[in-house]
Amino acid sequence: MARETFVQPQKLIYPIFVEEGKNIKTEIEAMPNQYRYSIDRLDEILSKLISLNIGGILLFGIPKHKDEYGSSAWDENGAVQQAVKYIKNNFPELVVITDVCMCEYTSHGHCGILEHNDVHNDKTLEVLAKTALSHARAGADIVAPSDMMDGRIGYIREKLDENGFENTLIMAYSAKYASAFYGPFREAAGSAPAFGDRSSYQMDPANGDEALREIRLDSKEGADILMVKPALAYLDVLYRAKEISDRPVAAYSVSGEYSMIKAAAKSGFIDEKRIIKETALCIFRAGADMLITYYAPEIAQFIKVGEL
Repeated sequence: MARETFVQPQKLIYPIFVEEGKNIKTEIEAMPNQYRYSIDRLDEILSKLISLNIGGILLFGIPKHKDEYGSSAWDENGAVQQAVKYIKNNFPELVVITDVCMCEYTSHGHCGILEHNDVHNDKTLEVLAKTALSHARAGADIVAPSDMMDGRIGYIREKLDENGFENTLIMAYSAKYASAFYGPFREAAGSAPAFGDRSSYQMDPANGDEALREIRLDSKEGADILMVKPALAYLDVLYRAKEISDRPVAAYSVSGEYSMIKAAAKSGFIDEKRIIKETALCIFRAGADMLITYYAPEIAQFIKVGEL
């Protein structure tokens, strides 16, 4: 009766890696119990999510073809575009969010178009908008730019509106830090940079006030949902974001957080079940309105049986 924080399955978002091809369900070595799926194998995971009342999914594409421009990202027949069409036709109750970035699609692994080995901000805006528009045309409910280019929210909003997608929401990766917690994801998505790192366009982990400036800018440009990523090491940023925002705030509990819990539990150092519940509670306690997590099915199951 005195409990202050509650977790609802409808507030959980489960990330899914969709790979071009057929009959693919490949476990990700660095993320035990997480898989890359081809579209024809999605039913098993989507049916499970529906049965647990999980609110939404976040799709990442794994293309067969990569080039320096990331052209597979906006291919109308690409992995994400085809997956969105399939899911909206067969599981319409699921909210479908699509990651909008270039790192999974470029041969160099950076999040935009390169010019002299540096990411060119304005040229990247063009391809991000093309990608977001292709996702909206496929039926995505929400597009989620994760690239951290300046001005991308306003640019994408304008292009969506011009093409009749005023009701397609934008979830902005507003405070996305240049974090070491992304390591397992880069194996999952095949998106490690071929050279250098992403610190020139992602945020310095030392900066908190900068996150608030980015959040205000994204709100002004038309973001419908704001995000803090990673979650656990940035709970202070999440709390401050919620304090200043009039928009819903999402937290992304990233691959490194998931894999650390898995590794420690496998070694017998922690109680995995209790840690999953405790971390979810602390993220919502800090102010999250929704949580993107690879543990969404487990959390939802705990809720279903009255253990959370």
